[in-house]
Amino acid sequence: MVVGTHLAAQDRQGERAHLDVFAHVLLLVAAGALLWRQRRPVPVAFVTAAAATVYLGAGYPYGPVFLTVAVGCFGALVAGRRVAAWTAVGMFWAGHVLVSHWLYRWLPPPGDAAASWVQEPVIATWVVAFVAVAELVRVRREQWARERAERAQAARRRADEERLRIARELHDVLAHSISVINVQAGVGLALLDSDPEQARTALTTIKAASKEALGGGVRQVLDTLRTSGDAPRAPAPGLGRLPELVEQAASAGLAVTVEGAAPRLAPGTDLAAFRIVQEALTNVVRHSGSRQARVHVGTGAGALRLRIDDDGPATGADAGGGGNGLAGMRERAAALGGTIEAGARADGGFRVLAVLPLRASSGGTVERREDR
Repeated sequence: MVVGTHLAAQDRQGERAHLDVFAHVLLLVAAGALLWRQRRPVPVAFVTAAAATVYLGAGYPYGPVFLTVAVGCFGALVAGRRVAAWTAVGMFWAGHVLVSHWLYRWLPPPGDAAASWVQEPVIATWVVAFVAVAELVRVRREQWARERAERAQAARRRADEERLRIARELHDVLAHSISVINVQAGVGLALLDSDPEQARTALTTIKAASKEALGGGVRQVLDTLRTSGDAPRAPAPGLGRLPELVEQAASAGLAVTVEGAAPRLAPGTDLAAFRIVQEALTNVVRHSGSRQARVHVGTGAGALRLRIDDDGPATGADAGGGGNGLAGMRERAAALGGTIEAGARADGGFRVLAVLPLRASSGGTVERREDR
């Protein structure tokens, strides 16, 4: 700032006032204030405008001191302090008009003449252009800040959704398998002395259920976590595995009858349907006194309809679950645009009714059957 002002003064020797100590103080104040333009944009805008106005009134040579006003007000505008920036610019412009057209008679240097009014439109054009650029920068910065916030929020939302998805998968897999293991462990303990062969059968069932849980469920979820972005190593379960589910339920002492046939479904819908049936049967094993359940699979009105019934009554027994089964089923259905209705029937049993929108998979079209 000082060097540039001295260079400008060499071209105006004899026309403007000499650069004395007070001139250097004004230059240093105006330039030094810019160090705080990001932390204190409003005071900086007024300090630079005031220093430049005093510098102009003192008759010192024109030079880079006027750039400090532009930089200071630019920082205030970018920071969103429009009123302060416009006030500082207006104050400096008013001071310039007063000094250049009226007060010059009584201010140094002696014999100074009035400035031409022709320069005012030029100055106004530069001010408008400067303000427009500052506003553009401010808008772009706000847009970038919103985009960063939206991206961060979207990342948090994806992380939350992924965490919930993994929690649902682990809950569905473990709740079903541990319910089977719990029932068979009770059978094994009860028959260990009186019927060792039946106890051996119960232990075999426990081994098979634990192997299924580790191999077909937990390991699949863990593989998904370890190989982010890659295709899963094993296909996700679907309604095509209902016979396995029926067999596992039978090993827990629950006889399951399946009515209807599953159509071709998109993988996500197929997995959700399988998990809903699995969780519903798990709840029957854990909370119902009935040892029979019916699963009805049908389609109608562009939707897959799953109905799981048992004859009750509710026993209140709990195998250690946290009460997240129905919530997980509703979350799965809602994620696909479907619904879940669950509640006691008039005859004392319990019913779970799931309605999921049908989506054709790439392997073929959906086979539609009317729900009976």
